[in-house]
Amino acid sequence: MQLYRNRPGEKVGLMAGIALTGLACLAGFAATGRLPQQAAPAARAPQYDLLITNGHIIDGTGSPWFSGSIGIKDGKIVDVGHLVNPTALRTIDAAGMAVTPGFIDLHCHSDFPLLVDGNGQSMLHQGVTTEILGEHASAGPILGEDRQEVDRNLRRMGTSLDWTTLGEYFARMQRQGFSPNIASYVGSEQVWVDVIGTEKRRPTPEEMEKMKSLVDQAMREGALGVASDLAVPPNSYLTTGDLIGLAKVVAKYGGIYATHLRNEADGSPEAIAEAIEIGEKAHVPVHIFHFKYSGVDNWGHIQSLIDEIQQARDRGLDITVNQYPYPAGFNPLRNVTLPPKYLAGSVDEMVARLKNSKARDEIRADIANGLPGWDSDVREAGGWHGILISALLNPENKKFIGKRMDEIALMMGKDPVDAVCDLLILERMGGSAIYFSVSEQDIRRAMPQPWLSFGSDGGAVSPAMTWLGNPHPRYYGTFARVLARYVREDKIITLPDAIRKMTSQAAEITGLTDRGLLRPGMAADIDI
Repeated sequence: MQLYRNRPGEKVGLMAGIALTGLACLAGFAATGRLPQQAAPAARAPQYDLLITNGHIIDGTGSPWFSGSIGIKDGKIVDVGHLVNPTALRTIDAAGMAVTPGFIDLHCHSDFPLLVDGNGQSMLHQGVTTEILGEHASAGPILGEDRQEVDRNLRRMGTSLDWTTLGEYFARMQRQGFSPNIASYVGSEQVWVDVIGTEKRRPTPEEMEKMKSLVDQAMREGALGVASDLAVPPNSYLTTGDLIGLAKVVAKYGGIYATHLRNEADGSPEAIAEAIEIGEKAHVPVHIFHFKYSGVDNWGHIQSLIDEIQQARDRGLDITVNQYPYPAGFNPLRNVTLPPKYLAGSVDEMVARLKNSKARDEIRADIANGLPGWDSDVREAGGWHGILISALLNPENKKFIGKRMDEIALMMGKDPVDAVCDLLILERMGGSAIYFSVSEQDIRRAMPQPWLSFGSDGGAVSPAMTWLGNPHPRYYGTFARVLARYVREDKIITLPDAIRKMTSQAAEITGLTDRGLLRPGMAADIDI
């Protein structure tokens, strides 16, 4: 895959091509039957800014490849096919290479990393030209007490908060310049925190209306819909009824409800049923992030979830999912290890709880025995050895990066619960972990489903972002892994179908009408 960049500061894509059937027309003289003796041939301006020739064109529809060329002008595809005597300012010979639409990542966390480094190299180099942002905690609106916490995190990354609404975030990005295209949901958690903060309580009718008005404003500013992450506080405080109310707002704008399910392990069937109920009662399409059936005890049973989704589609609900092709997840360390009640409130409140020995005994029991509505990621991963630390900020803790939590506990000479609590206290509830909780068999069973597309659940990053530590490989390899392992090597899906899932299907899910296909009039987001 080759990356062709425009001038510095311009929005760019991965440029490569497909060709349209076109005919070059030549103007002649309507003259007296003879040419003036000293007349020179009229200069002919090139038809295209960029011409991609000799490629195997996989157009995003799922159809087999065909050979041809693609003519591009003013950032748009003009012609695709067997072009006759085409001329261009620049020509790329794609002989022996596949040419496809740019990939669309349906679940990205690049909202803030792109402010730090707009090049987006980890995504562009795997073919992603459009990123969908804004799961639960979107880049806007950011109001009230949340502004201080967001600004503190941004300054740690090397930037700062100077916007309030989602529209103002888009304007900031546009002024600053960045490489991939972006679109965003408005986060249900975001509007909750804006109005209520992090405390656990029911919103008043007036507060609920305020949340709806913020969603309405974000939709008018370009949001794709509303997105939730119901597994952790404060998003988990939203009831099904609350979410139906917010989803009804986006329905007025033709938006979508997207969700990280309330439970991805033993409670997955009920969590999918909740998402279906929201879609059916709010009359909106539903999209489920990182579809899986977590937990060692659930491995091999994902067909039951597939059947549940297919039955909803058969009833007429437009419900789709995305998947990342790895058997390990990636989350903040605190989300991976602590029961939800210990994640409520401010960072200082969380730290104070973890210093209490009685609380640690409760955490130990909850992890061992489970809680209603909560499945411990430690149990899902088969124990503490299934939790691998990927990022820590405190210099004294850097030695633990790349280690499993049972190994860290031995290094610290502590019980694993005491070790993780002490680590979180030192990190002020920061740090990230990779946890191995998904079956490879289930990945392969789900991938061919016609309503499944792909999302990295990663972000556009670079090695210079040292605060990331060692992120999950999905940040750099999601789409390459699908093509290399599941298409080329194991033949779980075909290449044209994989490209369809990464391009036109992803565009249809999110309502993007000018991307995802190699067709005249479409944006020239193209991979070679």
